[in-house]
Amino acid sequence: MSKRDTIYVALLDEGIDVWRPVEAQRLSPDTYLIVDQDYDPGIEAWEFEPGTVVRCRKENRDGREILVATQAARRTAAG
Repeated sequence: MSKRDTIYVALLDEGIDVWRPVEAQRLSPDTYLIVDQDYDPGIEAWEFEPGTVVRCRKENRDGREILVATQAARRTAAG
């Protein structure tokens, strides 16, 4: 099984930059599958939903390095 990490996904319609930590399965050094987890689009709109394969890049936020989802690579059939 591939390694799982925490990546950060932007929340939409918040008025300010807000990032949600989500669990993702590492597929390659910069590609992750956002795994199934608690997600209610009626409460929060994530830029990338569970089941989406995303490309990530490392960014420094508040003095620490995090993985930020930057674009969708593809969506899985199950997602």
